[in-house]
Amino acid sequence: MCGIVGYIGKRDVAPLLLEGLQRLEYRGYDSAGLAVSGKNGTLKTAKAKGRVREVESKLPKRFTGTTGIAHTRWATHGAPTDENAHPHLDAEGKVAIVHNGIIDNAAELRAKLVADGVEFASETDTEVLAHLIGRSQAETLEEKVRQALRLIEGTYGIAVLHADFADRIVVARNGSPVVLGIGEHEMFVSSDVAALVSHTRQVVTLDDGEMATLKADDYRTYTTEGSRTSSAPETVEYAAESYDLGGHDTYMHKEISEQADAVDRALRGRIDDRFSTVHLGGLNLDAREARGVRRVKILGCGTSYHAGQIGAQMIEELARIPSDAEPASEFRYRNPVVDPDTLYVAVSQSGETYDVLAAVQELKRKGARVLGLVNVVGSAIARETDGGIYVHAGPEVCVVSTKCFTNMVVSFALLALHLGRIRDLSVADGKRIIEGLRKLPAQIDEILAGEEQIKELSAQYADARSMMFIGRVRGYPVAREASLKLKEVSYIHAEAYPASELKHGPLALIEPAMPTVAIVPDDDLLEKNRAALEEIKARSGRILAVAHQEQEKADHTILVPKNEPELDPILMGIPLQLLAYHTALSLGRDIDKPRNLAKSVTVE
Repeated sequence: MCGIVGYIGKRDVAPLLLEGLQRLEYRGYDSAGLAVSGKNGTLKTAKAKGRVREVESKLPKRFTGTTGIAHTRWATHGAPTDENAHPHLDAEGKVAIVHNGIIDNAAELRAKLVADGVEFASETDTEVLAHLIGRSQAETLEEKVRQALRLIEGTYGIAVLHADFADRIVVARNGSPVVLGIGEHEMFVSSDVAALVSHTRQVVTLDDGEMATLKADDYRTYTTEGSRTSSAPETVEYAAESYDLGGHDTYMHKEISEQADAVDRALRGRIDDRFSTVHLGGLNLDAREARGVRRVKILGCGTSYHAGQIGAQMIEELARIPSDAEPASEFRYRNPVVDPDTLYVAVSQSGETYDVLAAVQELKRKGARVLGLVNVVGSAIARETDGGIYVHAGPEVCVVSTKCFTNMVVSFALLALHLGRIRDLSVADGKRIIEGLRKLPAQIDEILAGEEQIKELSAQYADARSMMFIGRVRGYPVAREASLKLKEVSYIHAEAYPASELKHGPLALIEPAMPTVAIVPDDDLLEKNRAALEEIKARSGRILAVAHQEQEKADHTILVPKNEPELDPILMGIPLQLLAYHTALSLGRDIDKPRNLAKSVTVE
């Protein structure tokens, strides 16, 4: 959940590192630091608690060099302090390391090092690695790093400098992303392509158990056992402009506004009008295998889990295959029964979410067929799975997910239609869903055109200390995701319940100070949802409805255009993204970087 940047070449390194850190700050922003190879076999470091700009303001005037590594942190071991900020050094100050991940046996290793007389300068697990590398008697930096890695248990993405080997940076990966950027007589390394695309679009993504040595004019990759690996560069799809604000005040607002284009991108080239279905060539699942699927299990975390809940309902409705979604973090620890007739779908925006990746690896070990549904080409989950769907949302920088959530749900609609048409979904129903999918971009634009009304409504609910979100069947996962968005970005406590469960406990919370946001689609449960509104209003509760028609019992209604019932959840969540955004804005929150959170959760 931290950001790593490194550079070796001929340019002054500090400005490059700071620029990269600013692009990666969404991955962690409680402290930051840099290490640069200086003259005469020395290392210079600068680090501080706080944002990247605070480190930049503290840099010495002569903080120059052409090789360096940098880090922006999301704290795991030790509070956010100057001392706990990366890079970390060994006792002699010759080794500098930045690290993303968690060393599980750090306490044990630390105790042994302390017993040997090593004095630690921080509370972090990462400093253990710095000392292990520094104490190695191996002749090469590669072997020093390799020896240290053999002693640790856990996850890591690391970049290492050594004062005695100033012509190189050594990097390694196990469970935490590391990407090499290939330039002209210069090389880059990062935990995310966002830090690279303004300098090069030629990248190499390391696999778990792989290391690399970067020099100014070349690079080589190899396993942690020393065997050479092949590593042809790939071209990054998106240019640097895709990561800019583009005239918006925040990335969250920019990404909400991009959703019509993002959905259009997800649909492009995939619709097959001749057979009223879709082409999903990346599934690697032929018609016979698809017909043999008896159950679908979807695994994700947070927003991806909520997208999976909607996706499971779509698959059941359109393909008539029993389906459900479960948090990957729970699934992997409950010793689940892995059925050969079950199709597993792993969902992750980054494609690197550790809990999802670990679940995929366990499923693969047990012989399961696993598909990935991710936004990042070449990510770990994309490489580990048997096939899958890229959601094509484009880069998403804000910590809270908006356009990627929408595109995940659209991608599930494509999967549900594909499986349905292979099985028993009629041509007429296939055409109906395709027509609905094609309407989505224009309908999203219609919703976004009503932003001013949602902004005015947010001011009336921003004083709430807690909010309830309710929905039934298709509306319940929408309520869960909307609740999560509000609490993530505004820090208002929010909970989601099925509307049918109100009378089984949550009604005790209803009062004027506890507003309720109700998802009320115009479907066969409309009257049931209206009955829930009656129950809330009878107890003096305030109600904001998201609906296809005005709701008499609601204090306010946000109207959403009607699509096909199966696709309505895609549209009903979008105004609630805007509600969360404008509520947070009115409260003065740091919208793109909410407290205690980070974008890519690559630790457990």
